[in-house]
Amino acid sequence: METFKRFGFDKILFINTIFLLILGIIMVFSSSAILAGEKYRQSFYFLTQQIMAAAFGLVLMLLVASIKSPLFTLTRLVYLLTAFTFILLLLCLVMPPIANAHRWVQFFGVRFQPSELAKVVIVLFLANYLSRKSETINEWKTLMVPVGVVLMFVLVIILEPDYSTAALIFLIAAIMLYLGGVKLKYFALPALAGLIIFLIFLFSADYRMNRIHGFLSPEKDPLGKAFQVRQSKLAVGAGGLLGVSIGASTQKLYFLPCAHTDFIFAIIGEEIGLLGTMFTTILFLVFLLRGLKIASQTTNPNYQLIAYGLTLSITIQALLNISVVLGLSPPTGIPLPFISFGRSALVCNLLAVGIMLNISQRKLEVNPSL
Repeated sequence: METFKRFGFDKILFINTIFLLILGIIMVFSSSAILAGEKYRQSFYFLTQQIMAAAFGLVLMLLVASIKSPLFTLTRLVYLLTAFTFILLLLCLVMPPIANAHRWVQFFGVRFQPSELAKVVIVLFLANYLSRKSETINEWKTLMVPVGVVLMFVLVIILEPDYSTAALIFLIAAIMLYLGGVKLKYFALPALAGLIIFLIFLFSADYRMNRIHGFLSPEKDPLGKAFQVRQSKLAVGAGGLLGVSIGASTQKLYFLPCAHTDFIFAIIGEEIGLLGTMFTTILFLVFLLRGLKIASQTTNPNYQLIAYGLTLSITIQALLNISVVLGLSPPTGIPLPFISFGRSALVCNLLAVGIMLNISQRKLEVNPSL
C-alpha cells in the first residue's frame, strides 16, 4: 500500500537545489550587469528576470511536490502533455526567428522555449510507456511507438535549430529504454536512424563543423573557431585558488561571449576560483547521488524510471556544460542547470525537481495483518 508522507521529501535534494539557485542568481548578476546596462539601460535586467523565473519555478516545484495524487503518472495526462509539447515545438518553426533560430514561442508577451519542457516530458512519456509495456517491450510493434516519438521530437528540435538539445534528448531516451528493459540488440536500428539524422544536419551547417574543428585543432585558429573556448579556459585559469572576487572578472567584459549563459561556469572559475568550481561540481554530484537514491528506494517502476531519467538529464547537462568550458568537448550550447541565465530552462528544471521530491515522499507500506 502506497502512502504519501507530506513534508517527508528529500531535504538534502531540496537544500542542494536552493544552493544552486542562489549561486546562479549571484553569478548571473555578476556576469551580466555590464551587458544589461549597455543593452537595456538596466544593470539589473537579467538579475530581475532570473529571480522572477526562480520564484515562479519554486512555487511550481513546491506545488508539484505537494500533490498527493501522482498526476505525472496518469497515462492520458502524460500523453496529452507530450502532444501539447510537440505542438509547441512545431509552433516554434513558424514563429519569428530570434538570433537566427526558431526556438521560442511567445504568448501575451511571455517567451518560452518548448525544448526545455521536452527534456522533462520525454522522460515522463518513456517512463509511463515502458512501465506499462514491460512484458512486451522487446517486441518491435511495441518498441516502435517510443522510438517514433523520440525521433519526431529530435527531428523537430534539430530544425529549430537546436542540435545539442536534440542530441541530449536522444541520449536520455536511449538510457531510459535500456533501464526500461530493452535489449541491446534492439538499439541497432534506432541508433542507425538517429546517426543518419545527426550526420545530415551536422554537415549541413558550417558553424557546427567549425566548432568541431576548433575543438580538435584550437591552435590553428585561436582567434576564430577556437576563440570562445580559449577565452573560457583563460577565465578559469585566471581565477587561481580563490578567484579575483565576485564582480571583478575581466573576461565578462566582452572577451568571453555568452558569459552569463553557456559559459557562466568560466566566470565562476575566474571570480571564485578553484574553490568555486569545486563547490559547484560538488553540488551537482550531490544532486546526482540524491536523485539516484530516490530512484533506488522506490519499488514502482514508473517512479523509478522518472527519477533516473530526470536525475541523469540534469546532471548530464551539467557535465556537458562544464566539459565545454574546460575545453574537454566541442561547444554544445547546453546551459548549466539552475545557474546559467535562462528562464525556460530554470522553470523546467525546478519542475523536474518538484517531481523528484514528490516521488521521494511516496513510501510502500506493508499491511501487518497480511
